[in-house]
Parts: sequence; structure tokens; C-alpha cells
Amino acid sequence: MDDIQAAIPLGFLLSFMIGPVFFVLLETSATKGFRAGVFFDIGVIIADIVFLTIAYFSSFQLLENLSNQPGLFVFGGTILLVYGIVIFIKKTRKKANLKASTGTYLGLVVKGFLLNFINIGVLVFWLGLIVIVGPSLDNEGDRILVFFSTVLIVYFITDLVKIILAKQLKRYLTQERILLIKKVLGIVIIVCGIVLITKGFLPKEKFNIQDGIERISEKKPAN
Repeated sequence: MDDIQAAIPLGFLLSFMIGPVFFVLLETSATKGFRAGVFFDIGVIIADIVFLTIAYFSSFQLLENLSNQPGLFVFGGTILLVYGIVIFIKKTRKKANLKASTGTYLGLVVKGFLLNFINIGVLVFWLGLIVIVGPSLDNEGDRILVFFSTVLIVYFITDLVKIILAKQLKRYLTQERILLIKKVLGIVIIVCGIVLITKGFLPKEKFNIQDGIERISEKKPAN
């Protein structure tokens, strides 16, 4: 129960981390409805589960390797940058065609998965979190499973609330407003891509994840 209680606020906070997934989820829910938002979010959660699985079985060694391969950040950032540019310049279809059909739901799952998966920073985040949280859970597989399962469940439930709230905006969306939302969304994703690319070009001494984790660990209160 202590592990679950500790995981709940983390899952809630993660749901409000500002990034491309956050904005695309709101845009998808507002323009295509509740189901579309849920299916998109399922794809995001699946990517997080894959990342967590990789992080758990790879742990610190993979984290150290990623810090020595900043090109991965450049690659992921470039994909985000291109995706943001496409969204920005793409013309919006007529409002009558905006509602997601059954055939598009799988595509939304794939879209959510890929948008989260190409952001290598998400993998680094989960890796760092496991390295930090693992010792407090005695590195026991069962406790780690309960902790991160709770984080993802709370994350998903909070996202459902966001989806419901965003869906309420649908009635106010005119063609011009939808176009404006998509252009703002494109700009946000472009900025996220540039930030990720910039991380790949940072000097190695400023990109030392190990030192960052050690500093965080030093600040943790003694048990």
C-alpha cells in the first residue's frame, strides 16, 4: 500500500507533463471525440510499457549507453520536427470528416505509440526513474511492478478526465478554430523537436546523465 500511495501523485503529475503527446491528446479529443482520444492514449500507454520493460531489464547500463549516443536524440527530434512541420502546413479537412470512424481507431493507437516512442527522452526518463526509485523498492520485481503499474493506471485515469474536458470544446470548434489549433499544435511539436535535437548537440559534459542521477540521489533524504 505504501508503494501504491507513493505512485499515485507521480502518475497524476506525469499526466500534466507538457510535451507533444499532451497537446496531440487534447487536440484529438476536441476534434474527433472521446473514443478517438482514448484510443490515442492507449497507444501512448503501450509505448510507455515498452519503455518501462526495456528500462527494467537494461537498467543503468542502457542509460549510460544512451548518454554516449546523443545521435538518438537528434534522430527522434528530427522526426518530431518534420511531423510538426507537416501538421503546421497541412490543410484541415472539412468538419464533417473530422469524426473518427471505426477503421481509424487502430491508426490512432499506432499514432499515439509512435509519437511517444520516437521521443528517446521518454525512455531516458523511465530509465532514470527506475535507477532512482528501484533502491527504495529494494529492487524487488513485484514491488517495482506494483509501483509502475499504479503510475500508469493513475496516468491513464487522469488522461480520461482531460479527454472528457477537451471533448466539451468540440461544440465550439469552427473550421477556422480547428485550423488555428492545428497550427499551434504544429508549432509546439516543432519546438519539442528542436529541443530534442539540441540535446543531441550538447557537449558531453553537459549531457552526463549519470552525474544528474547522482545529484538527485544525493538530495534524497536518508531512510
